[in-house]
Amino acid sequence: MGRWAVTVLFCVSAIAFTWQGAFLSNNTAMAAPGTLVIAARTDAGDQIQQDNKSFVQNAAEKVKDAARSNANRVEDATDNDGSFIERKAQRDANRIEQRANEDAARTQRAIDNNVNAVERAVDSIKDVFSK
Repeated sequence: MGRWAVTVLFCVSAIAFTWQGAFLSNNTAMAAPGTLVIAARTDAGDQIQQDNKSFVQNAAEKVKDAARSNANRVEDATDNDGSFIERKAQRDANRIEQRANEDAARTQRAIDNNVNAVERAVDSIKDVFSK
């Protein structure tokens, strides 16, 4: 049992040293101190931002459509008699539409703020490396 444990420990150590040595010998992945890293905002970044905003707007529209269709189903179920339940469903639909608009606007502002924060970080990194 002792020899087997020593053999396993020796093999694991050999594999670990070999693996670590392979990573250390390949220094192309390491950052060179003389290399200037420049990250710029591209049209692809603008496209991604626009795609995210349109996704948020589409989600808000789907929520509003679902609220409207549910209110219409309630109206159909109550035979448009103007009952309390029908008025409540309409108020709920209006409230859901309003919240969907507010949430979409808040999410789009957050997208803009995140993009602006990333741009400020990139600009500050550029300033540090350009000096």
